[in-house]
Amino acid sequence: MGRELGVTEEQLRDLPIYRESPAFSEEERLVIELAVEMAKTPVELPPELLDGLNRCFDEAQLVELSAAVAWENYRARFNRVFGVWAAGFSGEAVFCALPERPVRLDGSG
Repeated sequence: MGRELGVTEEQLRDLPIYRESPAFSEEERLVIELAVEMAKTPVELPPELLDGLNRCFDEAQLVELSAAVAWENYRARFNRVFGVWAAGFSGEAVFCALPERPVRLDGSG
């Protein structure tokens, strides 16, 4: 679905390094950063992020972006309660960039 909406192979590959990657525009970096910050507990957006978002997006766009991020965050957390994980639908010769996971010292995951 992302490819149909214009996400490039380079962007998929560089997602873990989106801050430094030339594959992302300023607006795309801000949206990714918004998603990263909204996934934290508690959610506290840094003032410089808010300034950047307000510079690039109007209020209606920010409402839509925030709602989309919040919905996906809700779905991800909800799915974990029921053990729902990726189903492996990435197909041949393509990939799905996975978020970085902290290494557990107890070896449980």
